Amino acid sequence: MLGVERFQVGRRVLWIGVISAGRVQGIAFAFDRRTLLGRIKRVAAFLGRRGVKVSLDVEPSEYPEMVYRVLIGGLDNRELLGELSFEGLTPFERRVYEWLTKNVKRGSVITYGALARALGTSPRAVGGAMRRNPYPIVVPCHRVVSKGGIGYYSSGVDEKAFLLEIEGVEL
Repeated sequence: MLGVERFQVGRRVLWIGVISAGRVQGIAFAFDRRTLLGRIKRVAAFLGRRGVKVSLDVEPSEYPEMVYRVLIGGLDNRELLGELSFEGLTPFERRVYEWLTKNVKRGSVITYGALARALGTSPRAVGGAMRRNPYPIVVPCHRVVSKGGIGYYSSGVDEKAFLLEIEGVEL
């Protein structure tokens, strides 16, 4: 099922969509509904390629509100970690997402290189896992930055900057 809600975050409108079937299968967010729908379809296609059955039938859900609460700091990322299905993910991706969520707290960042060293892998492998993250905001891939600046973000650099600013990170 798909739960979609619109929230006011400061002066911005933010749409959050959550695909779920008992647990969260995927999350998307955007500043407008049209972009959100495209991102939801992209997450659903990714999950489908990984063998995960998803439904995009819209139904009421508590998950968008929970993701919003993580976004604004009312709920710690780790508190929602147990709600993630991790379906269709590789063991490496799950390890990266869990380590990041448990160890990089709100208001702080880590470089791709430092995260790679912590996990005993390469920055490129970490970057690939971040690019494929189906749980943005909850798995805080926006907190992973390049050593020379903000770095890439699959939802867009403006969205990454927005998330970091909400958390109080000086860019």
